[in-house]
Amino acid sequence: MGVLADQVLDVRNAVVARAAAEQAGVISGANPVTVDLTDPFKLWVIQVVIILAMVQFLSLGLSRIRQPRVISEVIGGVLLGPSVLGRIPHYYNKIWPTGGMAFLTLTSTIGLTFGSSSVTYGHPRPFLLAGLAVPLGMGAAVGVGVYREFVNPSVNFGYFLLFTAVAIGITAFPVLCRILTELKLLDTTVGVVTLSAGVGNDVVGWILLALTVALVNASTGLAALYVLLACAGYMIFLFYPVRMAYMWLVRRTGSLEQGSPTPLTMTLTLIMIMASAFFTDIIGVHPIFGGFLAGLIIPHENGYAISLVEKLEDLVTILLLPIYFTLSGLKTNLGLLNTGVTWGYIFIICLVAFSSKFLACGTTAFLTGYNWREAGAIGSLMSCKGLVELIVLNIGLSAGILDSRTFSMFVLHAIILTCMTTPLTIFFYPPKHQKQQGGTNTAKIDVELGPRPSASEDEIKTKFSMVLDKIEQLPAAMALAQLLQPPALSPPSYASSVDEKGLDTPHIHTPWHSRTKIDALRLIELTNRASGVLKSKEADSLLHNDAIVSVFRTFGYLNRILVSAALSVVSYDDFPDVIAVHAAESESQMVILPWSRGATSVLDEPEEPRRAAGIRNPFDGIFHKTTTQDQTSSVVYSEFIRKVFLRSTTDVALFVDRGLNLQYSGSTDQHLFLPFIGGPDDRLALSFLVQLCANAGVHATVIRIRKIENSTIIVNDTAAANNTVITMAGPDTVYGQHNTQTQLVSDTADHILWDRLTVPSSSRKEFVAEALSRITFSTQDAEEPLHRIVELVDIESRKAAGKNLVVMLGRSRRMAVESHKKELQRLIANKGTPIGSSVSKTLGDVGAALVASGSSPSLLVLQAAISS
Repeated sequence: MGVLADQVLDVRNAVVARAAAEQAGVISGANPVTVDLTDPFKLWVIQVVIILAMVQFLSLGLSRIRQPRVISEVIGGVLLGPSVLGRIPHYYNKIWPTGGMAFLTLTSTIGLTFGSSSVTYGHPRPFLLAGLAVPLGMGAAVGVGVYREFVNPSVNFGYFLLFTAVAIGITAFPVLCRILTELKLLDTTVGVVTLSAGVGNDVVGWILLALTVALVNASTGLAALYVLLACAGYMIFLFYPVRMAYMWLVRRTGSLEQGSPTPLTMTLTLIMIMASAFFTDIIGVHPIFGGFLAGLIIPHENGYAISLVEKLEDLVTILLLPIYFTLSGLKTNLGLLNTGVTWGYIFIICLVAFSSKFLACGTTAFLTGYNWREAGAIGSLMSCKGLVELIVLNIGLSAGILDSRTFSMFVLHAIILTCMTTPLTIFFYPPKHQKQQGGTNTAKIDVELGPRPSASEDEIKTKFSMVLDKIEQLPAAMALAQLLQPPALSPPSYASSVDEKGLDTPHIHTPWHSRTKIDALRLIELTNRASGVLKSKEADSLLHNDAIVSVFRTFGYLNRILVSAALSVVSYDDFPDVIAVHAAESESQMVILPWSRGATSVLDEPEEPRRAAGIRNPFDGIFHKTTTQDQTSSVVYSEFIRKVFLRSTTDVALFVDRGLNLQYSGSTDQHLFLPFIGGPDDRLALSFLVQLCANAGVHATVIRIRKIENSTIIVNDTAAANNTVITMAGPDTVYGQHNTQTQLVSDTADHILWDRLTVPSSSRKEFVAEALSRITFSTQDAEEPLHRIVELVDIESRKAAGKNLVVMLGRSRRMAVESHKKELQRLIANKGTPIGSSVSKTLGDVGAALVASGSSPSLLVLQAAISS
């Protein structure tokens, strides 16, 4: 009978006596820790908990040296098995009794079946398939010596050589994907070619697996032929009529259109996978092969396969697959490797397995145009071992082809080679030598912006990069894009000139604001999950079907804003670098970061105005204990923002959405307020405010704050310190040393810009004069600038009742007029609201003062580009 059928019978035999057993519980005095084979559920839970705890404990350490999780799972099994913990008296027989392994084995087989159905394949690189023939041949050759030294002559010699050839020759495609993801190589030249070659290698490995199992399970050569013919016929049946019926179903139910399976299609998909595994099992092929074949007919259109994998992978990869890998470790007994000859053969197996893959794949890559570093990395990655090899070894052990000693030898070689893969790849292909291959995990939809602004219009920003990584950011992104919306387009002006042929050629000149363009950068986190790799390889499809991109592009179209889009699937730690590179490559003049919590804050103080107004405060999670929000999300996101401020070479604007008033009453609902202290960031904020006021629906108030000294101010540093929460310092912008000369230059630039905007002039351009007519300028002196700014913002908030007020301010983390740190501490002490240092590091001192004081408006924090 088949593997799965035998396991089901084992489970049935184990629970036959359960119905007649007394159903006693802990209330009746039963000990839940005692192993009772008539009630296997308790034993199964104990075993699974021990497995998961051991795997998680090992992965915490091994992940720091970038080892894939499968290493933790196999080593965990070795530690839990007879090699280590099994030497504790009565431990192994109590926790892992032979009769109590039936449920665990069946669970692991189900995990294998669904895990194999989630694997996705592309187009292999044929020239690297040569890296399969050499290892297979050398694997068979080394198998001759192992057979003569360790294997009972009653074992079929040909079968044993086939097992050793497959075990040494195949590459672990799923583990390879995890390593490439961990090393951030998926979009590099090496990552692309290795995945392509690994696909072909793995497909051949699955075919060899089916052949191996068929030969072992068949009683005669003719029976093996019948098994293979039945398998081929089933593949034809599955790939044509079944696939056609399945495609009709997913289209008929709307699953393909929605990009997500409905409960009906999900149910039938699971049935199809299990039925396919059952059929390949009963004809004498392992059930995992049936699950693999069923996975091949899953459509990839519109992200359907990604959604399907997401629904399965956590249960499979976190619970079920670790059981299988741990069972492989449990069957490994290192105590049997107790002679020099045994360790000598282990060394030979490792040497042959690595050198055959490394030399064959690396040499082929080098001869086809890759440099020696890329070739070395490709050879190292292709020597990785994993899932299919362990399946082959387990089948060989259960069929008697391998004994415990040879099984342990090959499992140990798989662990060693997989552990070697990451350090060798880093050695051959360090980050400074990595070459990105476009189109792998980045997709773009571009639109033409038209002619660039002339030299006289350099201060007008027409091209922006808008970062979108969460759907909650759409309201904030739209609110800020609304400020960039051009006014009603004036009729184009026509001019003519004589071209080189002497013909009078008309030229159409459009106003500067008609060329505003927003480049939406959609970021998706690349994880170690299978769905993450699928998303990386299908970035083009994701971009055209992504709801966030579609909504924002539609918004831009309705508001006469050109919106292009790009989508990148990268690890979260790489988001800031991707943003900086994208802004530089797209020649964006400003990076815009929208920040919206998407939910009303629930504060401790019921009388707090923010709570009554339902105002969103992204920093509530830092300095307030809430009951409905994640306390770490604001901290994590603020660190991400600081990294963008740090690494971006263009101007950066952070828009903190504190809640929008959606009840518009007219065309003057948007009001801006800027407290101008001075410095590069404040000058950027002032220039940008003038540009925004070119829109007829935007008005602004600008107040220049000049500090005057007053020795009567009493500083209570103790009270301030007691109300300041010290947090872990995150990344921050680093600037050059500030001195008297730079201060003088900055002050001069402040005066020039202020006078240019406030002193009447007939030489101003029409749109600048029109924008300035909507701005109110004034100057105020203050002994405590932050306290005065908070008061002014409160006054503006009351004046702007019924309107949306946005406070614009410079981040001023580099060349500020002076440090406001001590005044900020006093303000915090007076307000009685403790805040973390991450607030001022993210928003600057002025922004931190507004947040700590409970001011309600949204904030637009700007940082000028750092010159080289």
